[in-house]
Amino acid sequence: MKTTLLEPEIVTHKGKAVSVILPIKEYQELLERAEDAQDVEWLKRARQKPLHYRPLEDYLAGRRRN
Repeated sequence: MKTTLLEPEIVTHKGKAVSVILPIKEYQELLERAEDAQDVEWLKRARQKPLHYRPLEDYLAGRRRN
C-alpha cells in the first residue's frame, strides 16, 4: 500500500465551513493534545486549592470505620 500525505479537506455548506476531513492519525494526535491540555488545566486548578493534611493515623482510623 502506498502512503500519501493527505491535506485536510474543508467541507462547506452554503459557503460556510462546517467540517473537516483529515487523516485519522492527525485526528488522533489532535485528541491527545486536547486531553493533554485538559490535564494541564486540571493541574493548574488543583494547585490553586489549599492543601489539607492530616495524620496517617486519622486517615487509617476513618478507613477502618468504613
